[in-house]
Amino acid sequence: MAITLPNDYKPNDKEEFMNPLQTEYFRQKLTTWKGRLLKESTGTICVLRESTNTAADVTDRATIEADRALELRTRDRSRKLIAKIDNAMYRIEDGSYGYCEETTQPIGVRRLDARPIATLSIEAQERHERNERQFRDD
Repeated sequence: MAITLPNDYKPNDKEEFMNPLQTEYFRQKLTTWKGRLLKESTGTICVLRESTNTAADVTDRATIEADRALELRTRDRSRKLIAKIDNAMYRIEDGSYGYCEETTQPIGVRRLDARPIATLSIEAQERHERNERQFRDD
């Protein structure tokens, strides 16, 4: 059953959590985000293919290589983000989207709107970060 969102729809805390409108809102948000990342990635590939030109000046070559390295790091970050988006889409399909992986409590609409790939509630995320700081090797 396809759900049509009103143009001005924004999920809020007063509605039932992860009702069909909220679910569709986040599905569309994730799909749009993934589409943008894939489009940017395709653009990068085209630019890298076209810019195989080698500069004679050592400084120019170094600048070109630094720019390429930065672009490739950005694309790698996008690739990882796409995997997280795919995971979130899978959670929407299985009904677990929006619920904390640790506590199974709702993550919260405002947090999901800001970070649609969130898998932990704010409290669980803070606890995770505290433990990470406490046990990391300095």
